Amino acid sequence: MSTIMFKPLEASDIPSLMEIYNHFVMNSTASFHTEPVEIAEFTESVVHQNPRFRTYVITLDGEIQGYVQVMPHKKKQAYATTGEVTIYLHPKCVGKGVGSAAIQYIEAFAKENGFHALISTICADNKPSIHMFSKNGYTQCAHFREVGFKWGKFLDIVTYQKII
Repeated sequence: MSTIMFKPLEASDIPSLMEIYNHFVMNSTASFHTEPVEIAEFTESVVHQNPRFRTYVITLDGEIQGYVQVMPHKKKQAYATTGEVTIYLHPKCVGKGVGSAAIQYIEAFAKENGFHALISTICADNKPSIHMFSKNGYTQCAHFREVGFKWGKFLDIVTYQKII
């Protein structure tokens, strides 16, 4: 049986996580970046100064397989109890329960840190991610049509939410 572990992000993890992220940039609509991100931009997206927001590295049998994070939904004070959840997993991890374990892990962290609601914004084409969040109790609360443009086509995004 495989062992899924979560550890706080360390600077040495960033290149491996960026490689996983850039895979999705170049091969899917999971990210709305259209060019690979550089180290400075990626680092800014996963390193949070406020300890309420955190990125955890996901390992499977000791090997880095992705990351999960809770980050600010918006910067205005009234949003302080709402966090945005993002998960990126190595493609070979799909369907092994890693994503669900990551959601449950980040929800426990978020609850301990005073969050009330969590949201995830997903490209409407990303059926595996939609399925993963849905089966973990998230419900669709928004659908924005044609807000992204990648690979010659307009893309919709959907937002899923869970009150924790």
